[in-house]
Amino acid sequence: MLRFHSNALLIAIVLIGGNPVIGTEPVVERSQLPMVGFTQFRTNLPGGRHANVTTMRARVVKADGSQNRPIADSLVTREHSWTQFAGWSPDGTRAVIGCGWESPGNARWEEEHRTFRFNEDGWLYDVHLVNVADGRAENVTAVERVSHYNSGLFFWPDNPDQLGFTALINGISHPFRMNLDGTNKVDLTEGTDGFTYGFEASPDGSRIAYHKDYQVYLADADGSHATHIETGHPFNFVPMWSPDGEHVLFVSGEHYDCHPHVVGRDGSHLRKLADRNGYRGVVEFLDVEDFHGGSSDVPVWSIDGRLVFFTRRVGTSIELAQVDLDGTVTQLTRSPEGAHTYHPTPSPDGRAIIFGSNRTRTRQLYVLDLRSGEERALTDVPADHGAMWPHWQRFAE
Repeated sequence: MLRFHSNALLIAIVLIGGNPVIGTEPVVERSQLPMVGFTQFRTNLPGGRHANVTTMRARVVKADGSQNRPIADSLVTREHSWTQFAGWSPDGTRAVIGCGWESPGNARWEEEHRTFRFNEDGWLYDVHLVNVADGRAENVTAVERVSHYNSGLFFWPDNPDQLGFTALINGISHPFRMNLDGTNKVDLTEGTDGFTYGFEASPDGSRIAYHKDYQVYLADADGSHATHIETGHPFNFVPMWSPDGEHVLFVSGEHYDCHPHVVGRDGSHLRKLADRNGYRGVVEFLDVEDFHGGSSDVPVWSIDGRLVFFTRRVGTSIELAQVDLDGTVTQLTRSPEGAHTYHPTPSPDGRAIIFGSNRTRTRQLYVLDLRSGEERALTDVPADHGAMWPHWQRFAE
């Protein structure tokens, strides 16, 4: 079983004489601090989505904001390609890096028609495992290739030799399972025609959750015995297993008017946890028009599974809040009027949470100490750039 080192992530960091100090906590060497992976990009280049997305580059930074550097730049060998940071291996030694390419012609068609066209001539997206120490990359989704568009890769819980990912096949998205080296890819919804997304395995690896045509399903690990969660709502999105595997969290309601819901692992005891107070649940990540309408901003579990972190409208701002399983809501941030807080990401030891905010008119990442309530900036990207989609590194004992 993997556990996070208790001394590795002491978050409320102040730099004194160049060394990180955490209140009255002992000094922690920077080499012991975890890294945070994120994606940096331009936000205001003319030409729409494609011009800015192709500037995306995966980066890592220490949890105290130091040693900010690119990772996997060697993957960008083709014009109009980019990288995105997408996760970590359970032991923290490898980064999960998405590498995309789109032809300018296909991008122009998408802008004109205001929709994606994921054809094989116009798109290529694969997910690589990159060794952080030496930069060596393995394109595991290209092994025994099943699609030209593969995303959402994760390490299968409780089984270090298996991976999960999502592949687009003939316009339909399918959840797959495969070996660590990319071989033996198995379609878990083979024969179905619904668009499957938001694929995740339970902590013990025995169950999976996904949404298909915006309806949530729970199934056994091989895709069998799928159970449809009947919410009565047309929009149900991105189911996430609780740390103990007993509940599944997702948003449910109307598109752009959906709220955190939770259901038991067997599909029972569905209930709404909180209301987002008119927040559409989408954050614009560009300063130019984006035909797709931005990036989804969904709730996440706390590390102990007792709380859910989510964002909601408070006056003219979007703020970070937490809600317990009884429905008690606590506001965690108090931003300037009109500011937008988004993408909460709790640290593996549960002491802190990273969130994004445009409070300075530039999209930066911030760290909130959940014990003291203190906040600090993690990134300092220049104007007309953005830093988004953070992922905490974990360490194995």
